[in-house]
Amino acid sequence: MMKWVWRGLLALLGILVIAFLIFRTPDTDAAEMRAKYGGRPSQFVAIGGGVTVHLRDEGPKDAPAIVLLHGSNADLHTWEPWVAALKGQYRVIRFDQVGHGLTGPDPKDDYSRDNYVADILEVADTLGLKQFILGGNSMGGKHALAFAVAHPERLTGLVLVDGSGGPMLKLDTKKDDDSGNIGFKIAQTPGINLLVEQITPRSLIQQSLEQSVSVKSVASEAAVTRYWELLRYPGNRRATLKRFGYPYDPLAEADIAKVTTPTLILWGEEDRVIPVEAGKWLAKTMPNNTLVIYPKIGHLPHEEAPDATLSDLQPWLAEHALTAKPE
Repeated sequence: MMKWVWRGLLALLGILVIAFLIFRTPDTDAAEMRAKYGGRPSQFVAIGGGVTVHLRDEGPKDAPAIVLLHGSNADLHTWEPWVAALKGQYRVIRFDQVGHGLTGPDPKDDYSRDNYVADILEVADTLGLKQFILGGNSMGGKHALAFAVAHPERLTGLVLVDGSGGPMLKLDTKKDDDSGNIGFKIAQTPGINLLVEQITPRSLIQQSLEQSVSVKSVASEAAVTRYWELLRYPGNRRATLKRFGYPYDPLAEADIAKVTTPTLILWGEEDRVIPVEAGKWLAKTMPNNTLVIYPKIGHLPHEEAPDATLSDLQPWLAEHALTAKPE
């Protein structure tokens, strides 16, 4: 009897191994990804601590500077519509944060909020930015807000696009800013998430992106492929699991209330990742802000409604970027 039990277990193990080999999605090739997504005007800039960030620095170098931070599991390409419109007048800088895009994992495996803030400072110092506008979407918004708390003297303006950072546990967001779609939920589920490092079907990425937006054209074939390939850039999947393993760390309400930097808050009314109530809370808490809410728009207003967001952003920049000069 036991002999048949062991044979059954071995057969099951064999089936599982075969299934793993069939469905496994290996890491992408780093050199191939750099060639595909890191061509001109990309740069790879060492900022210390063994980190080399993939960044793009476009527009006149003597113009007011704007630094843009992408959201969780995204990359610098998410800002393309804004950059195309702004780079004629402003110096627009965007970079892949550690654990994302072509920057890859942090050498010290540190995905704390403080480490992301330190990287922003290193990028600004390396590029010679004395003062600048800082913008961020989702997780990038949290990092931008944390930077404004830590280094207010470096900013002349802050732009939060469906940004994290507030006490969203009150809004039934249990873990991180990007818990409102299937991909992020899987990354947060113990046990199941361990499979993600080896098995990440493209269909999962497509469903996750489609759930994040109301304008479904944003989840194009090219965009889904980019998200899927760069998530599988060597080390990024493990970094994602590490990052989602951290408890959500909202900034203290008292610290947010002390941010006097002029702030533009842009939010999609149909955001299912970070509800619009989070944007309204920030608007009530921050002393110097303008809130704009976009109907029928989801988590990525800068991509879902580029013309509408730019029509609000550009006059605001004209006022607040005047004194933002490179060092």
